[in-house]
Formats: sequence, structure tokens, C-alpha cells
Amino acid sequence: MLPPYLSHDDLDDLIERALAEDVADGDVTTLTTVESGRAARAEIQANEDGVLAGARGAGRVFAALSDHVEIAWKAEDGNAISAGAVVGVLNGPARPLLTGERLALNFLQRMSGIATATRRMAKRAKPHGAKILDTRKTAPGLRLLDKWAVRLGGGANHRLGLFDQVLIKDNHIAAAGSVGEALRQAKRYVEDRAPEMIVEIETRTLEEVRAVLDAGGADVILLDNMARRSSDGSLDVSMLREAVQLIGDRATTEASGNVTLETVEVIAATGVDAISSGALTHSVTALDLSMGFQVSGGVGERENG
Repeated sequence: MLPPYLSHDDLDDLIERALAEDVADGDVTTLTTVESGRAARAEIQANEDGVLAGARGAGRVFAALSDHVEIAWKAEDGNAISAGAVVGVLNGPARPLLTGERLALNFLQRMSGIATATRRMAKRAKPHGAKILDTRKTAPGLRLLDKWAVRLGGGANHRLGLFDQVLIKDNHIAAAGSVGEALRQAKRYVEDRAPEMIVEIETRTLEEVRAVLDAGGADVILLDNMARRSSDGSLDVSMLREAVQLIGDRATTEASGNVTLETVEVIAATGVDAISSGALTHSVTALDLSMGFQVSGGVGERENG
């Protein structure tokens, strides 16, 4: 199922642009080496453990190239997959299978990498009740796919862009003149134009948290870089824990900064409601998936990620 912010038309438009970028006037290697009537079978294999994501997009790549490609998925988006498992089997004309191979793998590998990283982080935060959130640190043009992958991995989406949630950061406060003035202007805008819109504000110190609360608060208070590395390399979360206690139930709390798979559990244990991580999307490691071909009884080379 597609997320609410992504339609089939959106997905097909993205695929059309990606095919135009990659294929343009034609896949000259395939056209010059493979007969038009040749049939093929291909298997998509996982070469490491992870979470599958992007199968729907990959399938629509081949559908855009031919009406005669059949795909049997052995796993669905969001499923855990194991190294060595065949996750999809394709049958159809060899030419569209070869032409769509790299683009389909690009969808699968990037999205599966994001989903896998999210699942691992969410699993460690879950016992403490903290949600894992994404950020706007996504690949230009691929934001909706990146955020979809986070959802498939068990995370939650933060704002989609600059248009659907107020997030007051330090530069906004500087430009507005003060925390109080920035909040006042934001709340007036929301009350007049978008009563359901969330107002969030970034804080970096306990003094800034107190200033936000004194100014009437916000729906969400972002506690940025309050989990800090000590000289011995350990993570000091004492300021973050104190900020969470100071806020109490007056706002939802979100932690950011120094969030890794190794630190997320200790951050979650402070009682924070949510933890956002830009690394899920801006530093994604693609999941190792490959696609092997069998054409007229002969096995072709396997293209790896």
C-alpha cells in the first residue's frame, strides 16, 4: 500500500523521469546484443539480511517498459529478508528485463537500506516508548520514496517539507528577535490559516527550554544535541533527561543529534517521546541485492549493487 502522500501517478511520473535519464533514446547495449524475441527469467536475491522496501516501485519500472513482464514477489515491502533468499522472480522478454535492471535495483537497494536502518533503530528504541522519525535530509527528488522507506522500516514521518509543519529553528529565532516573538508570530499564523498545524521549536540548552515554556510553549519541543559526547567517548544524556523532566506533559519531546544505532537506546531511555535521525536517509547504506538472469537456458552475469 502506498503512503497517503504518494499516489500511483506520482510514482509513475518519477519512474518516467528516471527512465528518461537512464535510457533516453534507447538501451544501445541491449538493443545490439539481444534479439527482440528472446525470453528470459531473472531472480532478485538478497545478499545480506535486511528489510525489503521498494518492490512496488521496482515492479512499476518493468511495467513501464513492457506489458509482458510477470513478477512473482516472494516477500512484500516491509518484510524481513535473509541473505541468500530469492525475493522476486521475473519472467518475460529479455530486453525490458535488462533495460530496467539497474533502475529497479536502485529503487530496491536504496529503499531497503533505509528501511533496514530504521527497523534496527526502532527495535532498540521501542522498549522505552520512543518513536523514530526521519528528517528533510533526503535525496532531492526522492524524498517521498525515502520517507516511505522509513515507514516500511517501522519509523514515522516528520514533516514532508516546509509547508506542512512549523519548525522554528535557531536562525528563525534570531531573525524574529526572540523565542517569544517567534512563537507568537507562528501561533498567530497557525490560528488564522491552519488550526491543525503543529508548531515545533528547537532548543539547545535548558535555558532555551525554560524560555519556550515561559513564552507559552509549543506542541513539540526539539531538544537538539542535548545528548553529548564526553571526553571518554561515552554519551552524556544528563541534560537531555533533565529537559524531558522539565517539560513533563506540557509538550511532546523530540531528541536529535548524536543519534546512531549504538546510542539510540540510551537516548530513548531518557523518556523522550521521539528521536529524529537524518542519517537514516542522508547517509543510507544500500542493502546488497542483486539480479541474476537466465536466458534460453544460459545463465548470465549477476549485476550487484
